[in-house]
Amino acid sequence: MTRFARKTLIAMALTAAFGAGNAFAMDPSLKTEKDKVSYMVGADVGRGLNQIKSELDLKIVIQALQDEFNGGKSLMTQEEGQEVRQEFMQKLQAKRVAEEKVAAEKNKTEGAAFLAKNKTKAGVKTTASGLQYEVIKQGTGPKPKETDTVKVDYTGTKIDGTKFDSSVDRGQPATFPLNGVIKGWTEGLQLMPVGSEYKLVIPAELAYGENAPPTIGPNATLIFDVKLISIETAAEAAPATEKK
Repeated sequence: MTRFARKTLIAMALTAAFGAGNAFAMDPSLKTEKDKVSYMVGADVGRGLNQIKSELDLKIVIQALQDEFNGGKSLMTQEEGQEVRQEFMQKLQAKRVAEEKVAAEKNKTEGAAFLAKNKTKAGVKTTASGLQYEVIKQGTGPKPKETDTVKVDYTGTKIDGTKFDSSVDRGQPATFPLNGVIKGWTEGLQLMPVGSEYKLVIPAELAYGENAPPTIGPNATLIFDVKLISIETAAEAAPATEKK
């Protein structure tokens, strides 16, 4: 654990102490700048460590904090602390891996069921790769090539309707090279003449697979409502920094 992480745990203990009793009672009116900064830091740290609060005994955390602040005798040597720290981090890692495995299996099963049902809907077409698409509005412009850079507006949701990304909400269309995004986008956008609006349903293997961002989750099937605004030249387009 880094020095910053250790300081974070201490700060979390302060947060707990503020609400634990009179020993670290805090003026609720937050009169001074120090009061306000202290509460802000404590609140931020408390939110940041919510995921491990079930692993902590706050009384013992506060006791350790008091021992350090008062220069008292520590109940644990630095070597013992390092050993406990490593074991704890390994435990958290194992727990995270197990939770991701369960989520991946759940998303895979639910995604397959959704795709099977969706492909029977009127107007939905399925490509050889398994990508599903529905034409909402057919444009009249040219179709982009894989080596082209495109400008689009889009909204991405999971199959339960949860929105995870939207250029429409940001009020700023996205510009990126087609060979720099997930496979479902690379394939799907090449089907669209400029001016088109399609709904793309992208299986996990054509999206992020098991390595999806936390906001999406492993093995998630994704839905994108996409409007192809234009095909941009390489000179006009900003370099892509991440896959959509």
